[in-house]
Amino acid sequence: MRDHYKKILADTERMAERCLPKQNLQENSPFFGAFLQPDGMYQAKSTIYRFATLLAVYINKESRFYHDPSLIKPMLLALDYVDRVQHENGLFDYVTCNFFSAPDTAFCIVKIIPHLRYMRAMQEKTETEEMLLARMEKIIHLGGRGLVEGGFHTPNHRWAIASVLCICGKLFDDAELIHTSQIYLNEGIDCNADGEYAEKSAGNYNGVNNDAMLLLADALEDDSFEQHVIRNLRMMLTYWEPDDSVFTANSTRFDKDRLVYPENYYFAYLYLGVKYSIPEFIRMANHTFEVIREKNIFAPDILIDMMLHPELIAFESAEMGIPEHYHAFYKDSGIARVRRGKYTYTLMQGKSNFLWVHNGSIKLAVKIGGSFCEHRAFKPEKMWQDDEGAFHLTQTMRGWYYLPFEEKPATSDWWQMDNASRKKKLGPDMEIHAIVREEADGLQVTFRTEGVTGAPWRVELAFTGIDRIENEHMTMPVHGDEVLVLRDSTFRVMNEGASMEIGPAFGTHHFTEGKEDSEVKTPGAMTVYLTDYTPFDRTIHIRP
Repeated sequence: MRDHYKKILADTERMAERCLPKQNLQENSPFFGAFLQPDGMYQAKSTIYRFATLLAVYINKESRFYHDPSLIKPMLLALDYVDRVQHENGLFDYVTCNFFSAPDTAFCIVKIIPHLRYMRAMQEKTETEEMLLARMEKIIHLGGRGLVEGGFHTPNHRWAIASVLCICGKLFDDAELIHTSQIYLNEGIDCNADGEYAEKSAGNYNGVNNDAMLLLADALEDDSFEQHVIRNLRMMLTYWEPDDSVFTANSTRFDKDRLVYPENYYFAYLYLGVKYSIPEFIRMANHTFEVIREKNIFAPDILIDMMLHPELIAFESAEMGIPEHYHAFYKDSGIARVRRGKYTYTLMQGKSNFLWVHNGSIKLAVKIGGSFCEHRAFKPEKMWQDDEGAFHLTQTMRGWYYLPFEEKPATSDWWQMDNASRKKKLGPDMEIHAIVREEADGLQVTFRTEGVTGAPWRVELAFTGIDRIENEHMTMPVHGDEVLVLRDSTFRVMNEGASMEIGPAFGTHHFTEGKEDSEVKTPGAMTVYLTDYTPFDRTIHIRP
């Protein structure tokens, strides 16, 4: 992919130019040599990442920065700073939250391991390159030794640590590092049969996990780790939205609901597509690069990885495109993803915004909201398909009340009482059902509640990407956070290039906010409430 490689190189050169003015050059500053983060902080990770950018273009013979003497001092100052902030045990801090942090150390040193490997393989090295290589080896090996102490917070941290331990053990012939990595690997990789990792993070941690699996496969010479990545990438073929963004509403991490494009999946799709001759992966890599060009975003920061794999630069394919019709029900992951040409719909178990519809420029999130004991919204406990293909989502909300202790408690202080041991009066229970059926021009959605009479509940329709709403009675401009209760009519939401029709609306009360601790409305969305008292059985049609 020579054309892709040229843009990756050009964008890395642009990143190098942009980062140089952000280096702290105040000699009396504790951050002398560090590179400033966008949040105004200096620390090891951002400095190592910017050093990696500079080094990649410095050692790339096709770069206009190849052996540019103006880059030597910034790189050396950066390494001086990194040396100063690396603890004696090899660990780094992530100063905004984690200290003496093994996972953050792994994230730091894994960034320059490809540079070390590339430079070790260079047949000829200048004195400067020899010096840079020696200093990187010291930082990386010391960091690898620090990882032996371990400690992590989240699932993906295990694989970041294990993969870096493995590759450092291989690079420095350090058996203890490889042995320690096996302790992590004994837990088994948390990638299910669907290809979903535990954190369900399509916008960020999929990439972290996939990179770790590829590194483990390399370090241990065990291609079975690549099979986790292949499953994830196959699943992700059903996660692209009509606007070429990634569906992120299912994530359990910070990328939830963020607008993310798929550029960071490019390398894995290309590498595994070429290695295993998977045509849909190669098409996805090409499609991703078209998205990068069309959205005018930076190419992924993988110049050094392409340099390590010249076969990917030489490989050429013009095939392009992603699936535009699919019906994927990932039962283990509790999510269904369906695409019908220009629109997608998504159903999720365990999420209050359980239905999403996206037609390219308008997004709709659907919630059933209200208050029942500790519950504030419908969060489906079960999801299944019937013989006709309709999806059923259900939840039973259990009502209960504490009863007084039968024996006098040892204290009158509520917070010291063993309240968990109290007996309870059980009931009533509320049953909530949502049934989603495909129609020729969209979806039919039925909302049904049972078991409780007279509770004011609501269906919340949260729209983003629209500028007006209309029905037979009115046309109203929309600016973002409006709230409407509509009844007895079909309505349409629109922007300049698209529309979505929903109806019939229903509204029997105006109690839309619920209790003070009810779930808040979707931020930035124009919300239409359809309201009724329980029990109710209502059906609407959504035509994207």
